[in-house]
Amino acid sequence: MFKFDITILGCSSATPIFNRHPTSQWLTINNTHILLDCGEGTQMQIMKYGFKASKLSHIFISHLHGDHFLGLMGLVSSMNLNGRTDELHIYAPPELKGLLEYHFKVSDTEIRYPLHIHETFSSGAEPSRKLEPLFDSRDFSVSTIPLIHSIPCKGFLITEKNPPRKIRKEMIQDQALPPEAFENLKLGMDYTDASGKVYSPNLLTEEPKPIRKYAFCSDTRYLPELASLLNGITTLYHETTFGHDYLPRAELTYHSTVSQAAWLARDIQAGKLLMGHFSARYRDLNPLLEEAQAIFPNSYLGLEGTTFPV
Repeated sequence: MFKFDITILGCSSATPIFNRHPTSQWLTINNTHILLDCGEGTQMQIMKYGFKASKLSHIFISHLHGDHFLGLMGLVSSMNLNGRTDELHIYAPPELKGLLEYHFKVSDTEIRYPLHIHETFSSGAEPSRKLEPLFDSRDFSVSTIPLIHSIPCKGFLITEKNPPRKIRKEMIQDQALPPEAFENLKLGMDYTDASGKVYSPNLLTEEPKPIRKYAFCSDTRYLPELASLLNGITTLYHETTFGHDYLPRAELTYHSTVSQAAWLARDIQAGKLLMGHFSARYRDLNPLLEEAQAIFPNSYLGLEGTTFPV
């Protein structure tokens, strides 16, 4: 089973405060590194926690409130200054392309590496209420999650593909099999040797573990209807800007409370809930954790520098 980890780079809402930075997460899946949102100071957080921006191949931006994308101009420009040559793909609302192009124009910046910007939805289109495919690779796929915020916003569902079967070492220890045999068996395929003997994956391997899924639900009001789209996912990240005693404020600003995120995690039978996007009114986050765990025990604060296996 390959690595599928999330590291929290930023967990604050709106502004940096109490040593917390705006939203950003680093996702490692096998040998691919992607960024989910890019709030102010993200490139500093990347360096602080030992990652290398040069390894990023994809950046996904949920919406165009500043605390979710204002770190992008600096990050893209620094990659350019550092001599990046590998292509970079950015997935974002359609208006981002014009913002980046204007920034490059007024700063007289020429990006010297291939930069591809993909729209997460069409400008002026009716909001979708279903998962929509966005990106597909050998190891994983990404779909957009329909969210409702004060401006157009999409979450992201990252789904592992084709987890390999596990070789039963005790069954093959006396077998002189070449490397390609193990590749076939891990993929669930028979292997036939030069003598015509057939080796079956049903005998020599174990069933693969369940497919892992990570849902990144950025700024949004509470949407219980997401339960039908995210049922049974491994890990749910959901914004928890407010405690439930601030429900009127959450509704006014199109955000969610801790209890609402926990209700959704419970309803979809998630493996675990990660919380973030904490309001500046909370210096101590433990009361928020207690509120969530009273509803969904497997809840965690998404604190900066923490890595969670999906």
